[in-house]
Amino acid sequence: MKKTIKIVLAILLFLCLLAMPYGYFQLVRYAALVGFAILAYDAYESGHKTQAIVFVCLAILFQPLYKIGLGRHIWNLVDVVVGVGLLLSVLFE
Repeated sequence: MKKTIKIVLAILLFLCLLAMPYGYFQLVRYAALVGFAILAYDAYESGHKTQAIVFVCLAILFQPLYKIGLGRHIWNLVDVVVGVGLLLSVLFE
């Protein structure tokens, strides 16, 4: 389940690099909030408190209620870094 969530989130984040309608970015924000919250809970329950903190921070960063305006270029960089990090965490688990 964890691996599936990480792979789906990574794909969604990489697709943000394309010219997508605004609704897609809203969907990604909700999916990221839920996905990172699940990953944070799972990491906390497994005793990986550092991972849990990272996933909570990512859930806060991507949450849709109070949007953090970073600009398109910085968001693209964040999407790539987080997406690559998620895929690497799947490969090295």
